Amino acid sequence: MWENLSISGVDKEIMQRIREESVLQAQETARGATEAKAAAKREDQKYALSVMMKIEEEERKKIEAMKENERIKATKELEAWKEHQKKAEEQKKIQKEEKLCQQEKQIEEERKKLKNKKSLTRNLASRSLATKGRSSENIFSEKVKEDSVPAPRSGGSIQISFTPRVFPTALRESKAAEEEEWLHKQAEARRAMNTDIPELCDLKEEEKNPEWLKDKGNKLFATENYLAAVNAYNLAIRLNNKIPSLYLNRAACHLKLKNLHKAIEDSSKALELLTPPLADNANARMKAHVRRGTALCQLELYVEGLLDYEAALKVDPSNKIVQNDAEKVRNVIQGTELTS
Repeated sequence: MWENLSISGVDKEIMQRIREESVLQAQETARGATEAKAAAKREDQKYALSVMMKIEEEERKKIEAMKENERIKATKELEAWKEHQKKAEEQKKIQKEEKLCQQEKQIEEERKKLKNKKSLTRNLASRSLATKGRSSENIFSEKVKEDSVPAPRSGGSIQISFTPRVFPTALRESKAAEEEEWLHKQAEARRAMNTDIPELCDLKEEEKNPEWLKDKGNKLFATENYLAAVNAYNLAIRLNNKIPSLYLNRAACHLKLKNLHKAIEDSSKALELLTPPLADNANARMKAHVRRGTALCQLELYVEGLLDYEAALKVDPSNKIVQNDAEKVRNVIQGTELTS
């Protein structure tokens, strides 16, 4: 066993200096190792960066090569298309020239035929004159024959057919542009059929017709089966949503069922389709205004309902029922204003 942990006979200052030198040497060694490690890391980063730059450069070159190939391909296709168009135009030009040549030949043949006819007519005329000259020698020896007078024409009747008009007004009093627009809309409505409905698979051919469904709904409405009538109109509208009478009739069903907001929507849609306003759709427009006005009044929106009744009266001023209903609404509005 050691009696002491320190060496005897050694100066403490010398030992302190040796210790400090050892610590400094260790620090220098660690610093050198750290710098070497940092330098190696920087070299690795530089190498990785250079590799990435090379990879990116290669990718960029590939992309540029692909773009160049596409450009060359598109240029070739464009040149081929231009060449094809040029050939097609040349072919058309040749065909047009051939057609013109054929037409010129036909015209020339017609001219020749016409010349032949004229020459033949002249020959016949000269022959007839010569014949008349020979017969004039005996003119005094023969009686002059009187020309025979034709019998009068027999009486008869001529049938005249006028172009039929869809609208009852005279053409000078009608609005031709609006009428044509209305007829165009009606034709589009007849063509606008939507057959991609799953429910149609179980129906017969006649039941896939919106007009047949409308008649079915009208019969159900007459028997007061309003829900079934609404279903018939719904399917008809899904088949063709351009027929205003379907919305108008469904609005009447909603009024009976007290579906007032739906009645207002259907009446508004019918009025939207019943444009431009004409004599042909006047009755339908009047009904749409009345049904919407009725629904608004039942919702106690009397002012808005009165506006629809007045619009209906503008369409049909002589309708007594609408006049009476409008007067009742006015009385309700005046009574409400007085009580308030």
